[in-house]
Amino acid sequence: MNRLYIYTLAILLLTLGTMTSCTKDFEEINTDPNNPVAISPSLLLPNAIQVTVDRYWGHSTRYERLNIDAAMCWIQHLSRNIYINAEGDSYEIPLTISSGTWNNIYKESLINFEKVKSLSGPGKTYENANYVGIAMVMQSFAYAYLTDVFGPIPYSEALKGTAEEAINSPKYDSMEEVYAGILADLMEANDLLSTSGPAVVGDIMFNGDIMKWKRFANSLALRIANRQASKKATESRAIMSQILANPTKYPVIESNSQTAELTHFDVIGSRNKMFDVFSTRSDWNISTTLINKLLALDDERITVYAQPLADGSYAGLPNGLTDAAAGTYNASRIGLKYLDPTAPSVLMTYAEVEFIKAEAALDGDITGDASEFLESAIKASFKQQGLTMPGDYMSRIGEVTKESIMTQKWIALFGQGVEAWNEYRRTGYPVMPAPNPSAVFSNDGILPTRIEYPTSEYSLNKANLDEGVRKLGGSDNMRTPLWWVD
Repeated sequence: MNRLYIYTLAILLLTLGTMTSCTKDFEEINTDPNNPVAISPSLLLPNAIQVTVDRYWGHSTRYERLNIDAAMCWIQHLSRNIYINAEGDSYEIPLTISSGTWNNIYKESLINFEKVKSLSGPGKTYENANYVGIAMVMQSFAYAYLTDVFGPIPYSEALKGTAEEAINSPKYDSMEEVYAGILADLMEANDLLSTSGPAVVGDIMFNGDIMKWKRFANSLALRIANRQASKKATESRAIMSQILANPTKYPVIESNSQTAELTHFDVIGSRNKMFDVFSTRSDWNISTTLINKLLALDDERITVYAQPLADGSYAGLPNGLTDAAAGTYNASRIGLKYLDPTAPSVLMTYAEVEFIKAEAALDGDITGDASEFLESAIKASFKQQGLTMPGDYMSRIGEVTKESIMTQKWIALFGQGVEAWNEYRRTGYPVMPAPNPSAVFSNDGILPTRIEYPTSEYSLNKANLDEGVRKLGGSDNMRTPLWWVD
């Protein structure tokens, strides 16, 4: 019996010891390293930036490409030679362009920038003001993108679905309110961003160069202030003067090396989205409108924007043609630069900053010579394309007027179709030629003024959407002008 007792006791102690050991290590053993319960800003930032840039510049998913299929055709940088009645060139777009833009910016971009801010704020686990500043700049860019294409949007109550007092049906803010919030955030972001502050990881745009983020923030503020200048002249002049009068505190983009752009790599998932689209399909040509303007100016940028025909000449394709009519043309395709998988996706350039100054000086919103700013802008655009502006180029464009400034800006914004579309809708420039006799346009023949709200808002947020449409000042269609129209 003694032996049996001792043996049983030994087994029991061994079992208890094993159980204690298992319990002690249970949490460690059952933690899946591939599915962490906590995440750092450095892991959230890259995808949030990538999605924002892709949705603005290109995006490779068919029927969701606002820039390539819609804006670049509407602004007559590109034209379609097939499928024109369903993918943009005829002023008709699939509903998925609206829903894809709306859903991905809100759910993949804005919400993750908000998480970066909440993780990096004062007293938080990853406290770092530079992360907060970067997230604020990118949120400002993303909100500006949304309001400039839709009009009033959820802004002040957006992203509060997981707040202590959750808001799952956010109200719509007017464009004026959104712009005011963006400008305030950009000023705060500039103050938060510090070149002597802690480093950031996961910055796939500027690789942790905080000065470039400050330049982008203040340049973006100039864009927003200038865009609303005809509606809020006093406020816009004050903001532009504040920034331009103190370059030490408010640095802006001052060279092509400081361009706000995402550099790509030749690996799946990282490639320039225009490469993904244009290298596999030949559905697009350069628009006759752009080709004719560049030929009239003897502008060498045509060699970058377009590929020559077999005989070395350049020819465009009119917008809005039926598939049959388009098939009778031999037109130039987009330039090889945009077929490079590593070509950058551009958000804002030095040339654009100088164009903003030129327009603001012409309008009396800032001091300075509009002609000098315009010449600087055009030089920067040529240099951006690896070219040198001819010495007599300014004489080719004639008098410096709103039309000449905005027409040159339209040329320089090739690739940034959404931005060129914004400026056309705001100013009415460049003046577009009469439609080709064989062109067939939807939308009552009106070049779209905005895109419609996604159908999900009608089913999930109808009451607030109705108020948003009231603030829009017209029907939810592609003919209602936006708030900042001159």
